[in-house]
Amino acid sequence: MEPERPAEPQRPAQSPTGAVEPGKGRGEPRGELWGWVAMTALGCALVLLAAGRAWVSIPQSGADAGPPTGGGLAPVLTPLALAGLAGVVAVLATKGAGRRIVGGLLALCGAGAAAGTWTALSGATVADALRDRNVLHGATDLPWEIVPVWPAVAATGALLVLAGGVLAILRGGRWAGMSGRYEREAGKPRVEAGDDKALWDALDRGDDPTDSR
Repeated sequence: MEPERPAEPQRPAQSPTGAVEPGKGRGEPRGELWGWVAMTALGCALVLLAAGRAWVSIPQSGADAGPPTGGGLAPVLTPLALAGLAGVVAVLATKGAGRRIVGGLLALCGAGAAAGTWTALSGATVADALRDRNVLHGATDLPWEIVPVWPAVAATGALLVLAGGVLAILRGGRWAGMSGRYEREAGKPRVEAGDDKALWDALDRGDDPTDSR
């Protein structure tokens, strides 16, 4: 009986440039990237949603204008949320040091949104907003109550954006972006005529073997 052959060691994954990256699976970094996109974009959407909702309720009907919204109490919320969405796209389009810089800006957007949410809930901020929105400018003692759900939604969104920025700084170098995809497609070998196996492999990958570019 022939001796049993030892199992061949598993080949480590390679980067798009051909460099070997031990312990890095093909699907893990891409799945992590799209999970990050979903988390960070959700955080921006939550901040935008909360900024358009009333954060204060007025039991009496003595005010001429409606209760102030989150964006009225904290004007930074909407611009920071929009900047965060732009940052998500920028992370996909960059890599290396540029991606880390964008991650730092995203973290600042999340921290700024959290700070804006906190300051919006102060009594002085609400009183000033009610006074400015009341045309009489004399009803400064209107009773008011905080609507807790929307500040909580804004705070949750801000924390998600902050966490997304930190993750982009720490883990962004492992993620493949749009530029990496184009580089991989450009580096694919052409399929020579008469090579049936290579032809079928190209079709399985979704490539066009008749494209001579």
